[in-house]
Amino acid sequence: MRHAPELRISPRQSPGLDRVQLSRSKRARKRAFDLVMGGLLMVVLAPVLVACALAVHLSGPGPILFRQRRVGRDGEIFHMHKFRSMVLDAEERQPALRAVGNEADGPLFKIQRDPRVTRVGRVLRAWSLDELPQLFDVLRGDMSLVGPRPFVTHEVDLSNPWARIRLRIKPGVTGLWQVAGRHRLSFEDLVRCDLFYIENWSLSMDLLILLRTIPAVLFRSGV
Repeated sequence: MRHAPELRISPRQSPGLDRVQLSRSKRARKRAFDLVMGGLLMVVLAPVLVACALAVHLSGPGPILFRQRRVGRDGEIFHMHKFRSMVLDAEERQPALRAVGNEADGPLFKIQRDPRVTRVGRVLRAWSLDELPQLFDVLRGDMSLVGPRPFVTHEVDLSNPWARIRLRIKPGVTGLWQVAGRHRLSFEDLVRCDLFYIENWSLSMDLLILLRTIPAVLFRSGV
């Protein structure tokens, strides 16, 4: 598989981007892959899911799962689930933190040592364990195991052609951007990865990205 960050895509190349999409047959094969692999992962990771849920429950008051509105395929809004890793008023405190400083590129928001993250949440995030409940979202059909990052609603500008194109498939639990080293890539490179993935999709690519996610999590080099 070629490396997407080497791809040179410009918003001015919009005519060539029209072919960046999956056919019905490819979508059907991708959905079957999600159901089979997602079901297997749920069974294998069941003890980990239970342990994480118990840790969050014992960490303090609040729900075990965090639900957030995200933009899915074709701009449809869905609720993505994570293990709660922040304090209860985390979203209300974000505007004040964003005003102080934002270390992420583009419309994304990120700061090192976010004060909203709980002690248990730091452990869950360090190993990407907070993302595991998204397996339920995959089985429900809102997400795919592999795909573009699901942006929060306020991070998406649907007037941008790139934004509309990357929404032609379901968002993923992991993706090419994550295993390519998301902390080192700019927002523009993130979009390049998404467009490259959609245009060159195959079941073998999904399987390869899933396999590469394992060392990326263990060595904290990507996700």
